[in-house]
Amino acid sequence: MSRAFPQDEMQPVYGVCHYLLRVTFDMFFRGAVVGLDNLPRSGGFLVAANHASFIDPPMIGCQISRQIAYFARKTLWKGGFSSWWLDTVGTIPVDRDGGQDVSAIKRVLRALKEERGLILFPEGTRTPDGNLQAAKPGVGFIAIKTRVPVVPVRIFGSFEALGKGRSLRLGTPVTIVFGAPIPPAVYDDPAAGKERAQVASERIMRTIAALQPPRETVI
Repeated sequence: MSRAFPQDEMQPVYGVCHYLLRVTFDMFFRGAVVGLDNLPRSGGFLVAANHASFIDPPMIGCQISRQIAYFARKTLWKGGFSSWWLDTVGTIPVDRDGGQDVSAIKRVLRALKEERGLILFPEGTRTPDGNLQAAKPGVGFIAIKTRVPVVPVRIFGSFEALGKGRSLRLGTPVTIVFGAPIPPAVYDDPAAGKERAQVASERIMRTIAALQPPRETVI
């Protein structure tokens, strides 16, 4: 893979979007990006992040030098260009309540078999106030079903840049911290029974919450 131009290894439309989003991040939101070495170089994996803004998925995704897949609400498929674009870049449509969607799970398994990553948000929806929210079971369900490493990610500054109910503030630094992958043996507790998915989500969310931005160097 070309480290300078990872887009060369991606599907054309996805690669172009990846490049443009990376330029957008560097121009308007550039903050620290820490822990990229924690991303697996091969094989399928999940990326689990906190969710504070609509810009979270693209700003996290454009830092990852491998093609990944995203979830989006089925209601976004309205025909025309938007539906074509969503399908072309490999977006997976899901119902609002997510995890138990059989067709979505099949597409997730296919994406991971193709050695792609998948970005997920344990909180399920954007925070209304910038604070971390409780995890929902959907991410835990998918993690248990797929048995792949989960890379925890915490994004800082995106709520200030474009939080729920806020206007876009270009120039707001957005910092992204990638943590060490969490193996299935750590996030999964088969003894949890009916709460197994919820327990997995909570363990993943606690790891996300523990990630901190790098300290600023005072010169």
